[in-house]
Amino acid sequence: MRERALSFKDAVNEAIRAGLASPSSTERSFTTPRRLGPARVDLSKAMRIAAELEDDAVARRLAERR
Repeated sequence: MRERALSFKDAVNEAIRAGLASPSSTERSFTTPRRLGPARVDLSKAMRIAAELEDDAVARRLAERR
């Protein structure tokens, strides 16, 4: 931004325009999907565990502020 004397807004707009412009002549690459097999961990309770971990972290932060 400094080198080209651009404002943040102008730099962001230029980056967006460059990303939306027609693709360059470089060859596209693709990832080949692979089978990973069955899950090794039961994820059915993952959201509950994540919530408990988040609750613990919040409780620690609140305790540190006292």
